[in-house]
Formats: sequence, C-alpha cells, structure tokens
Amino acid sequence: MGVSALQVREMDPDLDDNYQERVNAWLVSCFGDEAAYDRLDRTHRFLEEALELAQAGGCTRDDAIALLNYVFTRPVGDVAHETGGVMVTLAGMAHAHNVDMNAAGEAELDRNHRRTSAIREKRSRKPPNSPLPQ
Repeated sequence: MGVSALQVREMDPDLDDNYQERVNAWLVSCFGDEAAYDRLDRTHRFLEEALELAQAGGCTRDDAIALLNYVFTRPVGDVAHETGGVMVTLAGMAHAHNVDMNAAGEAELDRNHRRTSAIREKRSRKPPNSPLPQ
C-alpha cells in the first residue's frame, strides 16, 4: 500500500506545498525519473485524462473527433501558453459542473498515493512506445 500525500509531506518537510511539485514527487517515487520526465508520455497521459473528463462532461466521440481535426489544422502552440489555456478552461468547466478543482486534485493525488502498486502494475503492461496506457 502507498503512502498518502500528507505522509509524503511529513517525511520530507522541505517539500514545497506547491501542488505541481507534490505531483512530480509522486511521479518520481512511483515511476522513477525517466518516466516522470518523459515529455511525450506525460503528454499522452494528460490527453487520456482530458478526454475522460470531456466524456464525463457530456462530450461525444463525434465532438471529440471534430475538435481533434480542428486542432490539428492549426499551427502548433507554445506549451506554456497552452498550459495557461488549459488551466483557465479547466477552472471554467469545474465551476460549471460545481466541482472544486483544487479539492478534486488533492483527492486524486491522495488516491494515487494509496494505489501506487496498482498503478505501477498497470504501467508494466503498457506497450512500449505506445500512447495507449495498456
């Protein structure tokens, strides 16, 4: 069984209370530096979660495909700029669905700490060089 986010902070009092840093610390402890800093893999995992959120919010497969086709006809954006756009639209979506996005993020990080072994096992079944999680 993994440890909670609170236990991680207690074990490392120098760990910044910054959510992004705590997520990274969990990624490194779960997968190691190579996977935690694999930009393409982090991008694929983000896209998977974003699609699951869109589906949960009512987006259809056809809507998702139409948006995919639209996005890929446009010039490639800047990661920092697009991250800001994601943060703004996520906050707006969370508000529209009456979700406290900060509480949801903390709950998911805590859940991940408790199921680190299961997450590692799932990752071990991931096809090499594939965007698919398993």
